[in-house]
Amino acid sequence: MMPPSGLAPSDIMASTQRWPEWSWVLLQLLLAVSFSQAEELVCQQTGDYENPQLSKNGGVILGGIFSFHSSWKNRQDSYKHKPLPLECTSLNFREFQFAQAMIFAIEEINNSTDLLPGISLGYKMYDTCGAVARSVRVGLALANGNEAVSAPSEEQCTKPAQVQAIIGETSSSPCMAIATVIGPFYIPMISHFATCACLSDKTKYPSFLRTIPSDYYQSRALAQLVKHFGWTWVGAIRTNDDYGNNGMATFTETAQQLGICLEYSVPFFRTDPPDKIRKIIDIIKASTSKVIVAFLSHMDMDVLIHELSKHNLTGYQWVGSESWIFDSQTPLNSSGHEIFTELWETLFSCKFKQSESSTGNERECTGHEDLTGVQNGFTDMSLMPIFNNVYKGVYAVAHALHSIFGCNQTCQYKGQLDPLTILQHIKKNQFKTKEGDEVYFNKNGDPAAKYEIINWQPTENGIVDFVTVGLHDASLPADKQLKLQNKSLVWAQNSKQVPVSVCSEKCTPGTRKVLQKGKPVCCYDCIRCAEGEISNTTDSITCVRCQPEFWSNERRDACVKKEAEFLSYEEIMGVLLTAASLFGTCMTVGVAIIFFRHRKSPIVRANNSELSFLLLFSLTLCFLCSLTFIGRPSDWSCMLRHTAFGITFVLCISCVLGKTMVVLMAFRATLPGSNVMKWFGPVQQRLSVLAFTLIQVVICILWLSISPPFPFKNFKQFKDKIILECALGSAIGFWAVLGYIGLLAILCFILAFLARKLPDNFNEAKFITFSMLIFCAVWITFIPAYVSSPGKFSVAVEIFAILASSFGLLICTFIPKCYIILLKPEKNTRQNMMGRGTPKSL
Repeated sequence: MMPPSGLAPSDIMASTQRWPEWSWVLLQLLLAVSFSQAEELVCQQTGDYENPQLSKNGGVILGGIFSFHSSWKNRQDSYKHKPLPLECTSLNFREFQFAQAMIFAIEEINNSTDLLPGISLGYKMYDTCGAVARSVRVGLALANGNEAVSAPSEEQCTKPAQVQAIIGETSSSPCMAIATVIGPFYIPMISHFATCACLSDKTKYPSFLRTIPSDYYQSRALAQLVKHFGWTWVGAIRTNDDYGNNGMATFTETAQQLGICLEYSVPFFRTDPPDKIRKIIDIIKASTSKVIVAFLSHMDMDVLIHELSKHNLTGYQWVGSESWIFDSQTPLNSSGHEIFTELWETLFSCKFKQSESSTGNERECTGHEDLTGVQNGFTDMSLMPIFNNVYKGVYAVAHALHSIFGCNQTCQYKGQLDPLTILQHIKKNQFKTKEGDEVYFNKNGDPAAKYEIINWQPTENGIVDFVTVGLHDASLPADKQLKLQNKSLVWAQNSKQVPVSVCSEKCTPGTRKVLQKGKPVCCYDCIRCAEGEISNTTDSITCVRCQPEFWSNERRDACVKKEAEFLSYEEIMGVLLTAASLFGTCMTVGVAIIFFRHRKSPIVRANNSELSFLLLFSLTLCFLCSLTFIGRPSDWSCMLRHTAFGITFVLCISCVLGKTMVVLMAFRATLPGSNVMKWFGPVQQRLSVLAFTLIQVVICILWLSISPPFPFKNFKQFKDKIILECALGSAIGFWAVLGYIGLLAILCFILAFLARKLPDNFNEAKFITFSMLIFCAVWITFIPAYVSSPGKFSVAVEIFAILASSFGLLICTFIPKCYIILLKPEKNTRQNMMGRGTPKSL
């Protein structure tokens, strides 16, 4: 390259010295590109190669992705140098067992004459350490291969996938990353332990399948399990990845629907810094819930349990997901570089011979150590259901290949297959394992959702025994999905009693829940139901009002029939009023007998004996009609009581009015030239009484015809009683009856008042005036007393008014005459009756 003209070499040197360092890098890159044009185009893999930890050649290769280590060392990259390979720690026996299960299934198929005869399966297995980035690397390594490929420019830089299917990974987040990368190539990926519900989305993960149910069902099952034991106030800890976050989200949603509240929900990851772990410990210490739902991976659970034991946090009931519930061993920390070396050294407590002689008393490994008698996580078979999931995944691929190759006695091996064809056959396959387990995948690539419910029960020798205490089958109706054997359960701290974990105690019947301000719905106060309302269930959110004829009992948990209140003959008030009514009747009959026996005496004849007997008869009816107001109201009693009262009182007042008019007209007739008495003879008196009474009869007939009184249950006057009373029907009819009685009473009072000073020795008008004064006073005071009296007391007031006015008429009109007849017979003479005297004022 030539420098620009006009510049000296020294100027060029000075200018280049001022170039920034990145400019030199760019220049070198351009030079490398220009030189490469002279060479042939080749396709070459860049970066470090990924070698499998376990491998075996075969006609068909299956990939395996497992986390032989459970963690890794965190380090901060400076981006100035190429990052070092991931340094894995914490040997994970469980994952190595998964790999051995895959190997066992492959070897069993290779030795079988029924499945894939003549075809040998091989495998390549990689360790991811549980890291997502490393999972993607090994996923691509399984798809592309690790050979340094160099092809002439005229050939394509592509080739078929190196493996026909991939078994793994164990965790959900690595599976999501791998499935996203290999999904476009439709390489089948079958996980034995990734349960995140998000992986059921076939638009994102088209080639992902699994032999373990989705967390959608497990999360709901856990919520139902928590609800079954009455735990409404729980804490929650989740792995801070897709598995934990998605699983806990579904659990939370279902828990809310079932009335369960989370006191706290915290994320956790095994590589979290100590201060974050300390915050989680403080949250648990400050909590009041005694049940913790842990949606954690077994690796995170091991770390968390170790930290909790440091702080002596015991007494909590743990409810766990399938990821850790089967794991009874804590992984051993290891920092070796070779997986087999670590495994061997950990299993047998020996050291492989190094280039330098071993020092101390370390036992050297010979390579011929025997597993018999070794008690270690590697020999723990408690994870057999999960091993079986790996086994099923391998067999699902084998059955698909068997179908594709058209195997009978032999298989027509066609070489490299299209991954999409294998995926489609796997989805369509349905087979049974030799143990009788049915294997198939639904449209989302998930198996049937059935779970065993496991209870950790410590034994005498300190080993935890995994006891199956129930089953959850999501395919059954909601009320039959969960089946538990409660008697065989052992709770926290070896208790036989179900622990209690609630924010507030249950509200007993008779109370309702009122939420505490600013707290979840599981925190509430229990408020007693108001009068007339009940709650007959535990934890009722509302109180139900009783029907009008019922009222709440003292405990407010049941509606009892209200007491029907009416004036009855059995109670004291009814007995007294009945006695008063009968006494008045007997007294009236007694007066009538006296008058009948002395009917020819001057005092009886002088006061219109015919009207007197009619008045005594009407008074008898007035006393007796009060009895119709006592007793349970009925249709007939309601109509009878008011009409009988109205007609008998009008008859009574009409007689009094007739007597008053006769007295008044008699003295008017003594005036010279007056013939007024011819209009007030016996016939006229009878007709006047009949006319006045008929008017009331017509009013009563109209009342009964239009809107008669009827029995009525009054629920408003008293809350806890039913007042049985007679409704008036037509209020106009009732007040017309009373008004007519009042009109006659006032007219009678006026006429008697005018005749009070007439000059007879025994002027009856005086006594009629007193009786009408009492009558009017009683009925004037009756109105406010009747309106203000509650319930049966209003009926008692009406009866009292009837009796009082009747006694007033009887006593004022007839007792003075009886006194003369019985005690002063000497005054019962015609001369004395006609004697003149000085009129006296009232």
